[in-house]
Amino acid sequence: MRALFFLAALGAVAPTLAAQQKPDSLVSLERIFNSDDFDEDGAGAFRWLADGTGYTVFAPAADNQPGRDLVRVDAKTGEKTVLYHAAQFKPEGAEHPLGLRGYTLSADLNRMLIFTNTQRVWRANTRGDYWVLDRLSGKLRQLGGNAKPSTLMFAKFSPDGGRVAYVRENNLYVEDLASGAITQLTHDGSRTIINGTFDWVYEEEFGDRDGFRWSPDGQRIAYWQLDASGVRDFALINNTDSLYSYITPIQYPKAGTTNSAVKIGMVAASGGDTRWLTVEGDPRNIYLPRMEWAANSDQVVVQRLNRLQNTLDLLMGDVNTGKVTTILTEKDSAWVDVVDDFEWMDDGKRFTWVSDADGWNHVYVIDRDGSHRKLVTNGAFDVASVTQIDTKGGWVYYSASPDNPTQRYLYRSKLNGKGKPERLSPMDQAGTHFYSLAPGARYGMHWYSKFGVPTTIDLVSLPKHETVRSIADNAKVKATIAALAKGPANFVRVDAGDGVALDGYIMRPPGFDSTKKYPVLFYVYGEPAGQTATDSWGGSDYLWFLMLTQQGYVVASFDNRGTPTLRGRAWRKSIYRKIGVYASQDQAGVAKAIGKWSWVDPSRIGVWGWSGGGSMTLNLMFRDPDVYSTGMSVAPVPDVRYYDTIYQERYMGLPQDNAEDYKQSSPITFAGQLQGNLLVVHGTGDDNVHYQGTEALINKLVAANKQFSMMAYPNRSHGIYEGEGTTKHLYELLTRYLEKHLEAGGR
Repeated sequence: MRALFFLAALGAVAPTLAAQQKPDSLVSLERIFNSDDFDEDGAGAFRWLADGTGYTVFAPAADNQPGRDLVRVDAKTGEKTVLYHAAQFKPEGAEHPLGLRGYTLSADLNRMLIFTNTQRVWRANTRGDYWVLDRLSGKLRQLGGNAKPSTLMFAKFSPDGGRVAYVRENNLYVEDLASGAITQLTHDGSRTIINGTFDWVYEEEFGDRDGFRWSPDGQRIAYWQLDASGVRDFALINNTDSLYSYITPIQYPKAGTTNSAVKIGMVAASGGDTRWLTVEGDPRNIYLPRMEWAANSDQVVVQRLNRLQNTLDLLMGDVNTGKVTTILTEKDSAWVDVVDDFEWMDDGKRFTWVSDADGWNHVYVIDRDGSHRKLVTNGAFDVASVTQIDTKGGWVYYSASPDNPTQRYLYRSKLNGKGKPERLSPMDQAGTHFYSLAPGARYGMHWYSKFGVPTTIDLVSLPKHETVRSIADNAKVKATIAALAKGPANFVRVDAGDGVALDGYIMRPPGFDSTKKYPVLFYVYGEPAGQTATDSWGGSDYLWFLMLTQQGYVVASFDNRGTPTLRGRAWRKSIYRKIGVYASQDQAGVAKAIGKWSWVDPSRIGVWGWSGGGSMTLNLMFRDPDVYSTGMSVAPVPDVRYYDTIYQERYMGLPQDNAEDYKQSSPITFAGQLQGNLLVVHGTGDDNVHYQGTEALINKLVAANKQFSMMAYPNRSHGIYEGEGTTKHLYELLTRYLEKHLEAGGR
């Protein structure tokens, strides 16, 4: 039965390959999405302990009991000590134990905060029920009093572990664990007054969800408040879940429209009035994306962006007076990124900062008042991300790859700025390395993969990078992948014209014959939010691409200017106010260059992408119709005016100021130039990239009398995964479209 499916799924050219290969060497959609053939083992929900000597993780319960215990694992010896027994997770009188979606331990490890019965808010399940389990007494108690089910958010212990604060229906509460008394800290929460969490656009574009912070002494809570009353609703229409259609309104600020007003205040954990920071600027035309306590309980430090996001101020706020002073200011002719790798040093006398002001993304150490700035990561290279700042040891650990922007390695530099960067990842392991380091950086959980090779997880000791023990070698899935029929695959740098060269990968079919000409399918993204050409395990995407090569396609992907690859500030920010313009030029330039290779058929060049890649696909099909014969655009933004304020204005400015740039950056402007085969796919319930944009594109294509294919998935969101069988159905749709319109195989 399985072999018959392979023949059907692989299309017209597959029988030749299938006749030459064993069934286990072929990839199918059934194997990718409906089997466990390619399942990987992970590290589990582990948490490093504060002393850096071990971590917690769930393990099968002792003595063959049902469920899983939470155990402490000694990093050096691997010895396991049960902290919480599986039987303790079952409430009294309940038939089943709690389904743990997340957990937090108090500092003394004697209390466990359990997150369960969760519900999705936008992209993540951040609303649910919270329970507290006492390790010594075994008592398990639900928080929230008479709260409705699944209404608590972001619960966290006070520094002394005796109280828990949480958000409930846009208000802040503190619950005393000894008495059960609940104190409501804010009372004005509503659909439009949002306390302790964020609106849609802050969550999507700044990654903000948890919107409050305990003070170090546990006496106060600092929190964000957003007033979304001026933000217009966008209506998502549901036509299928009831007899009559209904509307779900989403407050969504489109480019150039009104934002939520934002402010930050401090309130006593025992209740009382809020002291608001007196931050300058129109609260609807500034952003306050980051806030933390300033290494004491009397001040908070806040990052403020202007509406254009080309000026970032670091502010110090006094919690007693609300007065705010500016410590430092970063400016850029394009945009300034929010700093996530901010950490206090030397009891608050200095802090770490990340900036690309010198042309490269680097780590700095700055005095508390901003008066002195020291470069820590010296050299003509980018820091991809900071892994840990070990203030006691005097090191900053970070991800970088000075010689190859498709890869990532662990480096460290001295916090005093002296000496050269030191690579800790093994020199003989080319690819992508990711780490979670224990406090003090003596140990690290190490994930390693490379293109087409699944992930290996090891516990390592640093700085020598010696393997302490294997956590998951994934030998079984690696053997399964190794047995698959593959053609040559390699990374290349290709001249796209005008002095621009792009990094990318090329996957060729099994049995590749350089004397024949093959079709090429380009996978694109191209936006500042992501990179596609990475030397890392690609999961289901890689497997689908491999399946296509087995059909006879060449698959390729390249990162154009503007993508967040490690090629310096000028590379990343050259596309300011030219989103879609320079990126399209780069991608088309590479396609034209590859189209001249002796084994490429220039009449069979296709392109596909999702989200920003869906927009890029439209741009390429419309702007360069003589290059691409077939395109598949999933969840695109055809008109950039329709996307949100924070993202679009960051890279494009305000549409009121430069309407022509918005027009030239939008693929819909050039829809009338379509010549090839185009498939557009969108979820009608997409709260991120609205189905509205695809409908506007349809009107434009119809008006220009351009034929195309269309698939709408009812009520699916941006990921188009909701509903039984949806993901497999989508990839089968894409596969069949290629089989029909982009003939496979070498000629």
